[in-house]
Amino acid sequence: MSTANRSNTDSLAFLLVGIPGLEALHMWISIPFCFTYVMTLLGNSMVLLAVRLDKSLHEPMYYFISMLAVIDLTFSTAVVPKMLGVFWLDSREIGFEACFIQMFFIHTFTAVESGVLLAMSFDRYIAICNPLRYTTILTSSRTIQIGLLSLARGAGVMTPLMCLLTNLPYCKTRVIPHSYCEHMAVVELACTDPSVSDLYSLIVATLLVGTDSVFITFSYGMILRSVMRLPSQEARLKTLRTCGSHVSIILLFYIGGLLSMYLQMFSFGLAPHVQVLVADFYLTVPPMLNPLIYGMKMKQIKEGIFKVLWQLAGFSISQAD
Repeated sequence: MSTANRSNTDSLAFLLVGIPGLEALHMWISIPFCFTYVMTLLGNSMVLLAVRLDKSLHEPMYYFISMLAVIDLTFSTAVVPKMLGVFWLDSREIGFEACFIQMFFIHTFTAVESGVLLAMSFDRYIAICNPLRYTTILTSSRTIQIGLLSLARGAGVMTPLMCLLTNLPYCKTRVIPHSYCEHMAVVELACTDPSVSDLYSLIVATLLVGTDSVFITFSYGMILRSVMRLPSQEARLKTLRTCGSHVSIILLFYIGGLLSMYLQMFSFGLAPHVQVLVADFYLTVPPMLNPLIYGMKMKQIKEGIFKVLWQLAGFSISQAD
């Protein structure tokens, strides 16, 4: 393919199908996705406000929770508005650059979230197994550095992948049988062998997820060992409850991600719309559940949110008077 023809082809927009085979039900399907997005915005914003306004939450653990809330807000906003545009307005067209920018945000913040979850497991390990050194090891500045390092790691490993994908010639159909620019669905539209990009993405995913999950498992194994040595059953239960929310988020993230990835790679005889719906729910449901899990499991976050709501209610009453 000549450079001129390739340039003209690559400048063309992609078309998102939405949910293949269920186009007639898009309006009804949009309801749960709209609900989850609104709840994601409200829940994560409340967590951020609680940590920002309540000085008792100015600790590394809550800073990491704030990072998770920012990731969830970015993650959802990169996907859901366009998805709802497809469902509500049949606005299926997405520009070439916009498609890969969306893909970059999805993959980058998936990697960033994995890094933050690893940092949270390290935070709990220090707090439980070495509490006397907690404040000296995890200072506020070091916590921010860890968050920035996770962001740099995610962007650093995903930038080469995006360069590989954008340099592929897309001369086949421009129709993406998905609700967003899902990596594998887009790569299948390339008219050359994408083995280099496939190999790179496989290596990166294996190294990132594999390494992070191994260290997370090790951290919680050491935590469990320390907890079982506590003399008081009440102390053991309290510590396990604190770690329970973290473990719930970790399982939701990794199990959901693996399920979504394997269903995209191997159909297992499932209908295309089932594969797409699983991928869509993986991108929208965990960001909604994360603040709910923390709100239910962690007393400090719950109290911080109640304080924010009380302050907002008091401000509204004073304004009305």
